Amino acid sequence: MENNKIIIAASMLSSDLASLSSEASRMIENGVDWLHMDIMDGVFVPNITFGFPVLKSLRKKNQTAFIDCHLMIVNPLQWIEEFYKSGANSISFHIEACHDTEYVMKVIKKIKKYGLKVGIAIKPNTPISDLSGYIEYLDYVLVMTVEPGFSGQSFMYSCVSKIEELKAKYPNLNIQVDGGINEKTFEVCVKSGANIFVSGSTLFKHNNPRNLISKLKSL
Repeated sequence: MENNKIIIAASMLSSDLASLSSEASRMIENGVDWLHMDIMDGVFVPNITFGFPVLKSLRKKNQTAFIDCHLMIVNPLQWIEEFYKSGANSISFHIEACHDTEYVMKVIKKIKKYGLKVGIAIKPNTPISDLSGYIEYLDYVLVMTVEPGFSGQSFMYSCVSKIEELKAKYPNLNIQVDGGINEKTFEVCVKSGANIFVSGSTLFKHNNPRNLISKLKSL
């Protein structure tokens, strides 16, 4: 993963789920770099989304796509191998789902064992100090700019300082942002130091996503 390169990830939870594969293809054809899959278990967050059969089907129909899995689940260590087998290219997991440092490192090492990119996700109220000791092992950090669990929420501007703090402390770190990303908040996050952007309804509902994606990448 090239440090600080602008990457646009389409949040598939905001797509027409009855046409998931064709929606993925449409986004790729229009210039997105990643397909972002929000994996929720109904325990870590109060919602249930995609499971392994859906991920495998998406991979089968979109063989060259880069699939980014954001795990909003308890006990992520248990499921890493299955996500690898289902076609994930990168996995981010929540620091809040881990009970101690040893567990966090086990998850990181298992993801790397399968040759996948690895990130740690943090909720809006989690301090970046919780990431100290792990940054050197990560390909990116995911800063949630909404409370995880549901799509379509409004961007939390209180999270901008967290992005700025991460960038100041770790200049070469890839920073992913997820939640309420539109043209306005994209620009705010770029200026703050983020370079990987997860966007859902802004992309899927736009009447010309190709032009939008091109515009965002040029900022």
